[in-house]
Amino acid sequence: MPVDNLTKPQSPEADAQWGRHTPIAEEEVFLEGPHSRGYELFRALRIFRELIHGFRALHFVGPCITVFGSARFKETHPYYQLTRQLGAEIAKAKFTVMTGGGPGLMEAANRGAQDAHGISVGCNIILPQEQQPNPYLDRWVDFRYFFVRKVMLVKYSYGFVATPGGFGTLDELFEVATLIQTGKIKGFPVVLLGVEYWTPLLDFLRTPVLKNAAIDQRDLDQLLVTDSPAEAVEFIKNSVMGRFGLKYVRRRPQKILFEESV
Repeated sequence: MPVDNLTKPQSPEADAQWGRHTPIAEEEVFLEGPHSRGYELFRALRIFRELIHGFRALHFVGPCITVFGSARFKETHPYYQLTRQLGAEIAKAKFTVMTGGGPGLMEAANRGAQDAHGISVGCNIILPQEQQPNPYLDRWVDFRYFFVRKVMLVKYSYGFVATPGGFGTLDELFEVATLIQTGKIKGFPVVLLGVEYWTPLLDFLRTPVLKNAAIDQRDLDQLLVTDSPAEAVEFIKNSVMGRFGLKYVRRRPQKILFEESV
């Protein structure tokens, strides 16, 4: 007996109601469902090319600490100044500061790294609003796909700091927490910078989430919540050096492969 298949809405109005509309036409087509085999192959090759581009560009940036944070906080905001201090502390500890490369608190972390004469890199996402890399980057890579960008933000980092932010920051924070929880990456240190900002989220995690056994206590125990950039970096440094035995070894770029160091 034949079985009816579900089909996507045909009108733009109905499509928007399904939450599938995006201002970039190419991404709208990519996300709307199955296409021809040739189209899907071409798209897979384009994603693969973006991955390789990221691998080549970031191979020699050194051990990183990734800082997540909102693009919306201006230079005059206290969180900007706090995150700038964080970037400087990370650089003083001889780690590379990695961010999403945009404005706001991402810029603050990169700026702090340059204040302390450290290395500052960014993984910038191409958005309809044409987000530009901030001016405090020694190297940056532009990405079209969010999921490729998030791979890079995790792949080269030995610790993660979430500064105040919105949906994007929460997405990145919980992805890292999930990777650690499921053993996809080792138990790298995770810091929430800004006690007042993050306390309501932690209360939520401790009450309905932990109370109903959706997570374990050890998932919360791995998080450090602090207002001190120095404490945050010391926590990461001790975890990395003590638990993982990280030692800095400079890799030599291969000129034959057109590789460059930072």
